[in-house]
Amino acid sequence: MAQVAAAAAAAVQTLSVHNFSEKLSEQTVHFHVLRMKDSFFLWVGSAPNLSNLAVAMCTKFDSMPVSTLILGDASDTTPNSVAQRLAKKTGKQVFISYNLPSSNASLSLQVENRIKQEMVAHPDKF
Repeated sequence: MAQVAAAAAAAVQTLSVHNFSEKLSEQTVHFHVLRMKDSFFLWVGSAPNLSNLAVAMCTKFDSMPVSTLILGDASDTTPNSVAQRLAKKTGKQVFISYNLPSSNASLSLQVENRIKQEMVAHPDKF
């Protein structure tokens, strides 16, 4: 019984949630991070929806992480690209749901810069 309780406590400790928001390009962008063991899920958006989901991870076969779109419009490469860059930066498996207009390159750059700032300020949350 004690082993089950210890395993449950260890499982709880491997998950953490971190939220932050920022006004970028005249709109409030929300960020939600769910840190797991050796991976994290990042949701980015201004409205509560899940329009896409991409995953990326490093492999020993290529210097660029592999990625795939699990959910959403395959012609929108923003979620895959962001997931790849974050996986390369962290060395972790990254799941991302990017729910902002990908046509605004300036906003996308600001979003990535804000994520990087948060990773520097709170590395334990990613």
